[in-house]
Amino acid sequence: MLQTPAPSLQTPWKPADAGLARLWAALHQRCGGAADWPAFDGRVRAHLGRLRDELALLYGRRADFESFVVNLLEQAFASWRSRDAALKALDAQREGAPEWFQSQALLGGVCYVDLFAGDFAGVEARIPYFKELGLSYLHLMPPFKCPDPHSDGGYAVSSYREVNPRLGKIGDLRRLAARLREAGISLVLDFVFNHTADEHEWALAAAAGDPKYQDFFFIFPDRVEPDRYEYTLREIFPDEHPGAFSQLADGRWVWTTFHSYQWDLNYANPAVFSAMAGEMLFIANLGVEFLRMDAVAFIWKRLGTGCENLPEAHTLLRAYNALARIAAPSLLFKSEAIVHPDDVVKYIAPTECQVSYNPLQMALLWNSLATREVNLLQQALENRHALPAGTAWVNYVRSHDDIGWTFADEDAAQFGIKGFDHRQFLNRYYVNRFPGSFARGVPFQDNPATGDCRISGTCASLCGLEQGDPHAVARMLLLHGIALSAGGIPLIYLGDEIGMPNDPGYLQDPGKAGDSRWVHRPPRDPARDAQRDDPTTPVGRIYQGLRRLIATRAATPAFAGGRLIGFNTRNGSVLGYTRPCAAGSVLVLANFSEHAQAVQAEVLQAQPATADELVTGARMNLRAGLWLAPYQMLWLAVG
Repeated sequence: MLQTPAPSLQTPWKPADAGLARLWAALHQRCGGAADWPAFDGRVRAHLGRLRDELALLYGRRADFESFVVNLLEQAFASWRSRDAALKALDAQREGAPEWFQSQALLGGVCYVDLFAGDFAGVEARIPYFKELGLSYLHLMPPFKCPDPHSDGGYAVSSYREVNPRLGKIGDLRRLAARLREAGISLVLDFVFNHTADEHEWALAAAAGDPKYQDFFFIFPDRVEPDRYEYTLREIFPDEHPGAFSQLADGRWVWTTFHSYQWDLNYANPAVFSAMAGEMLFIANLGVEFLRMDAVAFIWKRLGTGCENLPEAHTLLRAYNALARIAAPSLLFKSEAIVHPDDVVKYIAPTECQVSYNPLQMALLWNSLATREVNLLQQALENRHALPAGTAWVNYVRSHDDIGWTFADEDAAQFGIKGFDHRQFLNRYYVNRFPGSFARGVPFQDNPATGDCRISGTCASLCGLEQGDPHAVARMLLLHGIALSAGGIPLIYLGDEIGMPNDPGYLQDPGKAGDSRWVHRPPRDPARDAQRDDPTTPVGRIYQGLRRLIATRAATPAFAGGRLIGFNTRNGSVLGYTRPCAAGSVLVLANFSEHAQAVQAEVLQAQPATADELVTGARMNLRAGLWLAPYQMLWLAVG
């Protein structure tokens, strides 16, 4: 991350680039007399060139381009002036320590406000619980105003400046952010910037015929243009509506990639970029430290393409990033791109999204449980885990969303695995259509025409706890142990730490019944919560086991950052990798089988003769080889 220079506040900026000089001079004329200008000016000088260059790729041919940039920066300055002093102090702190999020003590949790604690006040009351668990990063699923009942779990935003009234008021959210920050917990919210709800004021104005807001969306009078686009588009939610467009009551058609009540924004219109920049900075000023950039692969459209992962999508993200460095420098971006692994990593850079979900690792954890083979997961850790400096993975066992099998077919082919057939097997396995399966998942968006299907289910239900499988707890700890030790920011879906099972009650709610993902978003059960300190219960074993792993990780310098070196265990069921560190390296071994597995002595010859297992403190004789119990994981101090 670039460091901000300390300019001479009395010296006009005269860069060699004449275009930058004009932009700065125009902005200075409008804003330079304000008391808050000097700090803002320093960041403008550091980042304006990058912001201008990215925006020029999108809008640079317009005659009003320079005025567009100056107006955007004036809007950003107004946001900076309204930014809380505590957030400005955080900005300076984070600029001085840009690698702060690489700490092994950083641990994430994610939940829906209402399902976890009722409202914002309820979440605030649970801060001691977050501290007990070890959380320092809390992602609240979108709490903004949405249509009722069809909200897509919060991702159909009617207003970015109002919250769901059942959760409280916007001031309550701002207060919660401050209380979390005081407790050392970073607040994470979504920036849903590919689309708005059809009830958003922009969409309502467009539907009413306002030409300004019609240009905010993709609205066509008939099927001619939609048909041309759909020739190269894939269906995302075929259960909800075919294709990528929905018909309005007046006969027109609007682009709706996901649901018919979510209208895609038209970023070819610079007014959309400016409007959404204002919403982004408003959310940042609430006290948000990470933005989950939703649906990043879809945010630019071009006829004749699949309208996914286009170069302009990256340009948009880099432009928003540069703007944040100027007006909210402590804000970091987290990409949500559930696409081919080669495309996922393209969104990850200090100048684009500093952190990213790791959907490949998540999918392959579940694959390894089903197959008892670690080949694809080992391959991914060795070949696809490394990231650029200044970035990090967000490693998770599951999220609010479905599980899709996002491994690359060409990777699978190296092991003689046919991607399509293997995905069909995994779908059958996790919805209990395969003999001997321990999983009790539910299909999501089952598409008979393509054979596509994804999986819904809580961690407990997918691991076998629901039907009393004796290995269920060990499976759950194994999955989370990999997320905790592989490098990056581990993320726990809150409820999984107490083994919450599937909730079929969603079928009784008309607003949720058509979306099986609600099965793995159960309301928190106080009775299970009360069992978390009782080691005689499955809940207690899960919770206490996780706490031991979390505390051990936080005390182990080798788990900081993301560097990882693969370790060949020569056992197809045992995953291996080393987390190297000058202060002491750690060898991780993990058995993905319900049978005990050996790692032979000769495999461990390059390691010390003995090693301490960090979680239990046991001394292990590596010269005698190792036996791992079913689903056992070892964290061995080897250097």
